[in-house]
Amino acid sequence: MVSYGEIFDVSGPVHLLTSFDWRNTFHRRSLAASLVEGVYLLERDRQRGSIQQDAHAPPWWERFQFQLNRVLVDDSDLSYFGAIFELKYAHPFFYQSTPHPPRYVVAFRGTILNSSSRSDDMKLNARCIFDTLEESSRFRTAFDAVWNTVAMVGAANVWIAGHSLGASIAMLAGRNMAKSRYQLETYLFNPPIISLPIEKIIPNETLKHGVRVAGSFLTAGIAAAMNRRREDPEEDPFVVLSEWTPYVFVNPSDPICAEYIGYFEHREKMEEMGVGRIENVATRYSIGSLVYGTIGRESEPLHLLPTAYMTVNIRPSEDFNKAHGLEQWWQDHCQWQSKLYKFK
Repeated sequence: MVSYGEIFDVSGPVHLLTSFDWRNTFHRRSLAASLVEGVYLLERDRQRGSIQQDAHAPPWWERFQFQLNRVLVDDSDLSYFGAIFELKYAHPFFYQSTPHPPRYVVAFRGTILNSSSRSDDMKLNARCIFDTLEESSRFRTAFDAVWNTVAMVGAANVWIAGHSLGASIAMLAGRNMAKSRYQLETYLFNPPIISLPIEKIIPNETLKHGVRVAGSFLTAGIAAAMNRRREDPEEDPFVVLSEWTPYVFVNPSDPICAEYIGYFEHREKMEEMGVGRIENVATRYSIGSLVYGTIGRESEPLHLLPTAYMTVNIRPSEDFNKAHGLEQWWQDHCQWQSKLYKFK
């Protein structure tokens, strides 16, 4: 039986098909989310053994004038975890304005439960926890695809996008590209953040703020004791990455990504308290990355984002599936709050 979530005409952003505007940030976000959904369905079609006639994935890119350029395959389980989509046509008018359409979008799916790919997906989720995702063959395949596409057409013509685990892959790929001075337009839907979910488990705002302040002083203190300060600011990942501004989409009811809300808001509050310098040190590290440093293993927290344009879905979610789901980011009836957080 086919679920409605797989049918574009039922659950996709059909409201955009007659009025799509490349300059509209909501339209661009909806497109990016739709292409990521297309990757999910590519893998589901593969597992069903679907042929072209009964495949559910193609409408999710073909309705926006894209074609499938290449499928990215995991070496371990041969699952489809990503895809490169190529834009077939956009009206020349939009190429005269900024921002203009991409020529390619590299998109990555997240975990698919109850499927043959679940085991490898969960192993990669564990790698996210221990900051070792970069060492996986799936990430190496993903990054090679991004790098080669940028080498072919330039960074201004390439987007990357991902949801959940796929957002972690896209984030890490985008960070590595930014370190090479290539800033890609990046869409991160419900990206995991490996941190105590204070935003979700502590309802009292005063207590929540106190816990975060204590955590910042502890982390900054450990970093100072370990002499982690970089003498050359140009080598500081936070300084280098601050020029890259990914779009981050989170739901406060989703414990997997909700702490990004506190992560960015806390930095502003520390600045207002006059202890921004402490937070500028603390936000570069996690306790885990500092522990790894004591055993000679350099590690950056996966959530290392100096700058981001964050959108929060403030509409109450019925359950975890709704809060963590991708569909919320192309719906036209949701309530969003957006804000730019920039490293100073």
